[in-house]
Amino acid sequence: MTTTDARINVNGLAHGFPGGARLFEDLAFGFGSGDIVAICGPSGSGKSTLLSILAGWEEPVAGTVTKQSIDSIGWVFQNPHGVTHRTAVDHVAFPFLTKGLTRAASDARAREVLAAFGLKEVAERPFHALSGGEAQRLMLARAVAIAPDLLLVDEPTAQLDQMTARTVNATLRSIADGGSIVLIATHDKGTREACEYVVDLADFPPRAEDGGD
Repeated sequence: MTTTDARINVNGLAHGFPGGARLFEDLAFGFGSGDIVAICGPSGSGKSTLLSILAGWEEPVAGTVTKQSIDSIGWVFQNPHGVTHRTAVDHVAFPFLTKGLTRAASDARAREVLAAFGLKEVAERPFHALSGGEAQRLMLARAVAIAPDLLLVDEPTAQLDQMTARTVNATLRSIADGGSIVLIATHDKGTREACEYVVDLADFPPRAEDGGD
């Protein structure tokens, strides 16, 4: 369940890989419950790496990430990962089951969420039989069911047509309206415009002494 006082703060963040130039330097921002943020920048600027740092999976070379009242973190990868033989409805129903709903109630809620993503017709289809776009939408639908305090999304519209992308962007907005902090790494202009805030990594280039251009 999302909290209304969840917050994430980044101060003086820098990152790079051994033997290579830093990706970004002196990155600083702070966002709270209900904020939806586009993380933008050219390819190779560190958008996905930044999400990994915010999730706590990777340590930055400098700076701090502070989380307040963030008990649950959701992640939607650019290349969707699901349980091969589980159906679409199973993927979305499971978070509802963990919240204490009955199987019947969980299935009903899951089907409502799937319908919102245009996935009603594939509810009984196993994950391995979904198209790339369907799998991507399924993972976003599952994120709606989880309703995490912090949701990290990597290129959610990369495999989608324009109409579906608009639906996904609107749904990401609704997740934020439900109280989640939503941070989206994206190249997509429509996704960027759908966000309330933009963090452009091009505005935080590495210093020359760190090997940047």
